Amino acid sequence: MTAVVTNAGNEDLRGRIVAFVPRLRRFCRGLAGGRSDVADDLLQAAVERALSRIDQWQPGTSLENWMLKLASNLYIDQLRREKVRGISVDIEEAYELPSPDELERMEFRSELAAVEAALAEMPPELRMVMTSVVLDGQSYRETADLLAIPIGTVMSRLSRARQFIETYVRRGPERMVAA
Repeated sequence: MTAVVTNAGNEDLRGRIVAFVPRLRRFCRGLAGGRSDVADDLLQAAVERALSRIDQWQPGTSLENWMLKLASNLYIDQLRREKVRGISVDIEEAYELPSPDELERMEFRSELAAVEAALAEMPPELRMVMTSVVLDGQSYRETADLLAIPIGTVMSRLSRARQFIETYVRRGPERMVAA
């Protein structure tokens, strides 16, 4: 036997639904794993469904549990849809995805940052030779004269500096100490 809910009763139920929204939001956020955008969409769908199907609520039962069940069912339906259709991507978000060229630039910047970090960690005598020859473009002879060291030492230090950078970039700074 289903009781008929009057207009005055509908207003009271709507007020209870609105009062329950903060708790329902926490529940939706928990279902969505903390993803606030998914949780907000789920919350909106649950409240919309509760308001549009308020006549399906059984008086004498818990309105809050009914709404939690609506949100839970909507979330399960969403998971099933994603499993069948795959996850949809908003067109606005698709424009934010990096292109292959952008990925190359990001990788280059990452490698450049690693090389800069390696230069900062490099022993000063190696850094001076590397800076003079590679960054400043000086010849081995000019670097030897500048630093007042033999040209063979310039070549040796440059070789060790290049090895240091290669090892640093490949292994990462946290493992350089152990090497």
